[in-house]
Amino acid sequence: MQQAAEKTLAASDTGVPIVSLSEVGVVYPNGTVALSPLSLDIADDCVTVLLGPSGAGKSSLLRSLNLLVRPSSGTVRVRGEDIAQSAGTVRAHRRETAMVFQHHQLIGRQTALQNVLTGRLGKHSFWRTVFPFSEPERRLALACLQRVDLFEKALTRCDNLSGGQQQRVGIARALAQEPRMILADEPVASLDPASSERVLTLLRSICKEDRIPVVISLHQLEYAREFADRIVGLSAGKVVFDAAPAKLDHNALAAIYGG
Repeated sequence: MQQAAEKTLAASDTGVPIVSLSEVGVVYPNGTVALSPLSLDIADDCVTVLLGPSGAGKSSLLRSLNLLVRPSSGTVRVRGEDIAQSAGTVRAHRRETAMVFQHHQLIGRQTALQNVLTGRLGKHSFWRTVFPFSEPERRLALACLQRVDLFEKALTRCDNLSGGQQQRVGIARALAQEPRMILADEPVASLDPASSERVLTLLRSICKEDRIPVVISLHQLEYAREFADRIVGLSAGKVVFDAAPAKLDHNALAAIYGG
């Protein structure tokens, strides 16, 4: 396990900014302020953990990064380009941004391989998707399953897999998308400790080996300290902490969680 004490890099030293939020705020139609206007850079080769209590704005911030939640104000730039300028730029960004969900979002009656191949759908037009996947794509999907140590489960129905195995299929599906960023929304909330550590270790290794940013929302403080390069703490829709895990002291925790 990598100890938080070994991580001394400041957030600004963790890599090249890929996504930049500038004064991004989110207000839902019922008037709920999910995010107060904030500015934030997401760097490559960096695991960023969003930490905070329920309702703090973690999911809204995470989903603002690929515009699944549309900001009410501010801009989201990817490599300097405002991606909200057209539907085409939004679609292109989403094709390059993979998501790993809390409840897996798999098709239980289909095999692990079939589920991983759905990560390729965004690469094709609607009419192309009615035809079988190509042999190179099937080999890619198998390689993704191999990477998450599930090659031998390729032809197993997903509803016959454990929760941890299903989440690893979800990660393989994200890899099959060949993403430039991975967003993970509470990916270990329903997993036991051993499966949780395996999933978070996989996400961290993908970030480092592929040099793509990984942003994870978590509730578990110990996992944030162990796996993050940078922790962004939120409270009531505001960023109240943004630094390396080693700097997450009592005062920072009080700002995030109160008390």
